[in-house]
Amino acid sequence: MTRTSRSTRELIGWRNAIFTVFFLSGLSLASWVARIPAIRDDTSLNTQGVGLVILSGSIASVVGLIAAPGVLARFGARAGMIGALVTVSAGLVLVGLGGSVMPSIPLLVIGLALFGFGNGAVDVMMNVEGAEAEREIGRTLMPLMHAFFSFGTVAGAGLAAAASALSINVAVHLVVIAVLIAIGVIVAVRFVPLREELGDDPHTEAPRVPWRERLRESLSVWSELRLILIGVVVLGMSFAEGSANDWLALAVVDGHGYDETIGAAVFTVFTVAMTAARVLGGPFIDRFGRVTMLRVLAATGVAGLALFIYATEPWMLIVGTVLWGIGGALGFPVGMSAAADVPDRRTAAARVSAVAIIGYCAFLAGPPFLGFLGQQFGILNALLVILVLMVIAGLAAPAARESRRGA
Repeated sequence: MTRTSRSTRELIGWRNAIFTVFFLSGLSLASWVARIPAIRDDTSLNTQGVGLVILSGSIASVVGLIAAPGVLARFGARAGMIGALVTVSAGLVLVGLGGSVMPSIPLLVIGLALFGFGNGAVDVMMNVEGAEAEREIGRTLMPLMHAFFSFGTVAGAGLAAAASALSINVAVHLVVIAVLIAIGVIVAVRFVPLREELGDDPHTEAPRVPWRERLRESLSVWSELRLILIGVVVLGMSFAEGSANDWLALAVVDGHGYDETIGAAVFTVFTVAMTAARVLGGPFIDRFGRVTMLRVLAATGVAGLALFIYATEPWMLIVGTVLWGIGGALGFPVGMSAAADVPDRRTAAARVSAVAIIGYCAFLAGPPFLGFLGQQFGILNALLVILVLMVIAGLAAPAARESRRGA
């Protein structure tokens, strides 16, 4: 990584702006998820109905992921992140109205579609910006940026719990969160530098490359084998994280026979382990290199999953969960850094976009796939798929090697 002529103050402001965007994205997600039970009661939806409503948001998220490179090419990173999170805010408002004040399934679905699209798009753009900031600062920061997403989810869940305890209407709660997110992103992106290679308008007299040509360049990176292998690393690690979010607690209850309280507690252990690994992981990557760390983490995750799946004692379950969380924590952020590690910054942005799309699609598609397998073969047997994918991620790790040093 190489530093540029930007001042330390500019670099810190840029870094903090991306921390903020990650935090706001996490805040929005947890605010909606934590109020699902109240929205279900107010709209009289059954479990299947809730699932179908959630599906609308998931489909829109995938559309947002796919649309993000085009948005970047057309409007740039600054305007793109503002537009995406303002769309999220509008979606939250409609979710609050359709799920509480004037119960309406169509309004709820429209709100979730906007919410999902905005979050899917900003997921790609904030990783593109994060990789650029990390490169210019000269230190590994992507794991910490992803930790800020986790901090946002903690804050969102806490505020939602407080709102529920105080009997604050869902619509009021979500409107307040929406306003905070919209104001937060508008203030934060002022500290993000304008760069034409990311689609921003530099406001100079020099002619810009037409946006259709920039989009064509963005899509061309999908033919690179090394980039696809980086995507394989991210896919395996993202699958491990996304599947744990949806199935770990249930695996503790249905697979190992513990009660729901223990299931929730074990999931908490997983989230703490993953967040801690992201907060502390950057210096280790700088010290030992991406390839070594990815191999160690893949082995750690495989060992943890094996312990979790075949646990016969409570300590095996806990240790396995901790190792699973640590093993899957850094694959996605390291993949973002590796994708950006090329001289051409326009190509770098497109590469990060491509790998982010692979990762987030795995994050969204993995849990339903495991649900299908769990129904057929049992949830613990279904988790073996994650173990295999982490082995493959470890084997693909050399694709993430630093371009300016060995690893």
